[in-house]
Amino acid sequence: MTSRRDSFQDTRPPIARRRRRRPIAAAATTAALLPTLFSASACGGSADASTSGTELTVMTWAPAGTGSADRPGMTALASAIGKDVNEEGGLSGHRLRVITCNEHNTADGARSCAQQAVDAKVTAVIGSYSQWGEAFMPVLERAGIPLIGGYGLSQPEFASPLSYPVDGGLPALVAGNGRQLVDAGCKSVALVRPDTPAGDNLLGYLGTALRPAGVKLTDVKAPEQSSDYTPVVRKAIGKDEAGNCVTSALASEPTGNLMDSYRRLAPKNTRIASVIGSVQQSVVDSTGGDTGPLNGAYVTSWYPPESAKVWDGLRAVVRTDTTGGHTIDVSDPGVQTTWVAYEVFRTVTRKLTEGGKPVTPKTVTSLLDSGEGIDVGITPSLNWGTTNMLPSSGSPRLVNTWVTYQVVKNGRMTLQQPGFVDIRWALTGGRPPA
Repeated sequence: MTSRRDSFQDTRPPIARRRRRRPIAAAATTAALLPTLFSASACGGSADASTSGTELTVMTWAPAGTGSADRPGMTALASAIGKDVNEEGGLSGHRLRVITCNEHNTADGARSCAQQAVDAKVTAVIGSYSQWGEAFMPVLERAGIPLIGGYGLSQPEFASPLSYPVDGGLPALVAGNGRQLVDAGCKSVALVRPDTPAGDNLLGYLGTALRPAGVKLTDVKAPEQSSDYTPVVRKAIGKDEAGNCVTSALASEPTGNLMDSYRRLAPKNTRIASVIGSVQQSVVDSTGGDTGPLNGAYVTSWYPPESAKVWDGLRAVVRTDTTGGHTIDVSDPGVQTTWVAYEVFRTVTRKLTEGGKPVTPKTVTSLLDSGEGIDVGITPSLNWGTTNMLPSSGSPRLVNTWVTYQVVKNGRMTLQQPGFVDIRWALTGGRPPA
């Protein structure tokens, strides 16, 4: 198996790692922002008409007020970044206007947010969360607007020529988790996953990762929402023999409920595992920390753990955010993905400005398509050039095939081993490197 970098060092460009003069309070919550979120002009026009004087307009969307799908930290962070950038003098000489949108976890909501982005003539949609890629991506494509750093919930985010994902989505996490469990000595793995078409796909990725080692895979379908997962956990545990492992690919709130059932059944020989998004530090804390069922769990992530120095810039922006009684959870992978996506946009804007070029949807996509690596110091260098595409008809834009292996020790998510692990082979149906 291939790993990259011995440690997570701060290799970000100067604009991202500069010493901050003061922490900037984040903007109000999505609900409080609603009066100003949709104030952009509704007139049409070319997407390249994206700057007004020295202003750049971008959009970030995520669901709010829907229950378990909510990601208010992503839009709150986007607003905080816009405020911080402007109070620090702008982005390479440009004032940054950040528009946020509630996509309500519906296809119509996602389509509406995309249309608002078109009407506002945004330069890019950045760091957004929606499972309705089939609804929003065609709207952006018709207008020529790039999507930078979508969360990676839908197939169009890994297929559209105007999508630039910064992580490998659930496919990379699940495949990487499979190899992590092989290395941990698991003889059988039960995957607790949603009973949906997306869940069906996850089973295939995990199976590809486990098959070369001869590890048995058990499919355990689970409802996306339940207050009692006891029957699900009982099926996943099976005979509770040595070498048994259970991994979860549910959302974070259902995973918390799943852990309640796991704790009540108290298996003695079965090892628990999961992926980031299902588990994050706040879930570990809420389920008991170092005395809870997740202590000792194996977790596969896209990024270094929240405690790593590479997140210092993110922490500085959100440190004082208590507006409306809410905080931005720095351990939330949606928040982290939004930060990475905005760092990519910072880097692209700097490169274009230094080259004397305007910052428009067309110039942004041209630079990202050029094959020039974009390194923000948090992930391996990102490259969406043709030669770096994944040889997959369904997910050619899944270019970041690197993951990190973490383990929960003393109630904290920590690195199991340094650096990144490349699981590209598992995503293309190959065999693990010697």
